[in-house]
Amino acid sequence: MSKMKFTKKLHMPSKKVIIILIIIAAVIAMVMAGLHIFKGDEKVEFKVLNEKEIPQQIISQVIPEYRQLERALACMVDDKVYVIATRGEKPTSGYKITIEKMVLTEKDGIKNLQVYTEFKDPEPGTALTQVLTYPLQVVETNLTELPDQIELKVQYAE
Repeated sequence: MSKMKFTKKLHMPSKKVIIILIIIAAVIAMVMAGLHIFKGDEKVEFKVLNEKEIPQQIISQVIPEYRQLERALACMVDDKVYVIATRGEKPTSGYKITIEKMVLTEKDGIKNLQVYTEFKDPEPGTALTQVLTYPLQVVETNLTELPDQIELKVQYAE
């Protein structure tokens, strides 16, 4: 009887297949890293309030205390979280502030609310009332508890 030799030839994948696998692995790694970095970011829904809708406690206690400052702050009234963005004292009418969006992030157990606002100044040469003003905006949010920190993010309108 003759001995038969069986040999297995290893078939190596082509360079194209290896490159495609490396690209797929890199894309998966980037997606996972992106999910880890932005994990916990939550867009906060809110409703802008007119003067008649602002709770009396905010009007009488919070606004007088903070209207001269440029900042964002939050308070809870009747189990609702309100955010107030103030622009500080201005020498004339025509200054405006608008809350554009809010994002709640959490890092190391600390909840941070970023309040993105747009500041608009009066146009040069516009006839304005010469009176001290305190531009601010009050919104009611969908938050159920106060954040640990609040950041005011400002963009000036052109």
